[in-house]
Amino acid sequence: MVPVKLLILGSQNSGKTALCVRLITKRFIGEYDHEKEVTYRCSRVVDQEAVDLEILDLACEDNCAASLEASLRWADGFLLLYSVTQRLGFLEVPRLKKLIDQTKQSLVVPTVLVANKADLEIGREVTTEEGQRLAKDLRCGFRELSVAESVLAVETAVTQVIRLVLDQQRPLPDRRSYMLTVRHALTRKLTRSKTMQW
Repeated sequence: MVPVKLLILGSQNSGKTALCVRLITKRFIGEYDHEKEVTYRCSRVVDQEAVDLEILDLACEDNCAASLEASLRWADGFLLLYSVTQRLGFLEVPRLKKLIDQTKQSLVVPTVLVANKADLEIGREVTTEEGQRLAKDLRCGFRELSVAESVLAVETAVTQVIRLVLDQQRPLPDRRSYMLTVRHALTRKLTRSKTMQW
């Protein structure tokens, strides 16, 4: 089993805990205790690879700088969650992504921006296009969903970030052996084309 550690970040009432519970239990529960830090564990199969998944749902992102930094270092990938009904939460996302990038100090950090509460069109304050544009600017994936309405959408978003983590964890092929393979393939192709009569 491949261990994958995800950190879910976002403003209060964005649906972080609801997303985690929906993923694990397949049920939607609307009210949660926002004072508890919880790590959820489950197993998943992604692209025929068994994954031992841990998702950390922090209780306090604003007031606990030391805890947040340690959690950012711990995680392999990130879900940045905001509610489409809360513009302030949406505006907080670039700051969170900047913290992730500064802590991880990597060119590519597996991250998916998740716009939650898409079912609440009447109270919408953030458009789908704004979310897509922000995800592009932050160089991360994007999903708009309703945790309350679709467990499949939740699983798709989590699977997307797991794939990004797995892609990053896979070793790159040895550059020298790759170049030799390409060279031999080109040599064979050139040799064949010389022997063929047109």
